[in-house]
Amino acid sequence: MEGIQVSTEVSGGRNHISIIKVGGYIDTTTSSELERALNSLLKQGRFYIIVDLGNVDYISSAGWGIFISEIKSIRENGGDLKLVRMVPDVYEIFELLEFHHILDVYDKVEDAVNKFESSEAAGEPVAKEISLPKAEEKPMEKAPQQTSTPVAEPVSNDVVETTQQISLNDMTLQDKIKNIVKENPEFGSLKIKRELNTARYGFTRIGWFAVRSELAKLKLNKRNKRYEFATSA
Repeated sequence: MEGIQVSTEVSGGRNHISIIKVGGYIDTTTSSELERALNSLLKQGRFYIIVDLGNVDYISSAGWGIFISEIKSIRENGGDLKLVRMVPDVYEIFELLEFHHILDVYDKVEDAVNKFESSEAAGEPVAKEISLPKAEEKPMEKAPQQTSTPVAEPVSNDVVETTQQISLNDMTLQDKIKNIVKENPEFGSLKIKRELNTARYGFTRIGWFAVRSELAKLKLNKRNKRYEFATSA
């Protein structure tokens, strides 16, 4: 079908893991091709499924709907559906929609395969429990406190910005990320990456996967955690 390429292959020690490789874009006109491939696997009783999105540039609500609508029945049959190799723009929408509460994501196909096999070998569930996000409220701006301190002479904006920039440049990478999260808790990993590579943060160049890794270390890889951090800060 024009606009999408879908193929399947098997993996795992017993060839019991199915990999759906998708290329192109997934929207209302192309999603039926992916849906057919997924339904074909389910009819065969294959419930250990990995969807490789490494060559997918765009996923519409119709595409996301396929994964979300099938995940319950897949897990009821003891399996799981894991997504791998999402490009930054696709992951940004995935995170914005908060589907990371429902679906597992991996950077490599091998990581997802190993997770299936290690969980199976240990007798653990291959799927995580579905945890829907709670409603969030954006932190309210604090009202300025009244003070009796005499008003100081205004400081040049250029001086303030230069001083702040030097201070931010001296921060560690994790401190820079925390500062961005504090000011912009709605930012996902891609926007944080872009913000780091600005003059304000000394043009700190870091890969998207590395930003995700640092957010995980800081326990800020979920949007509700970032809002909690910004509010407490």
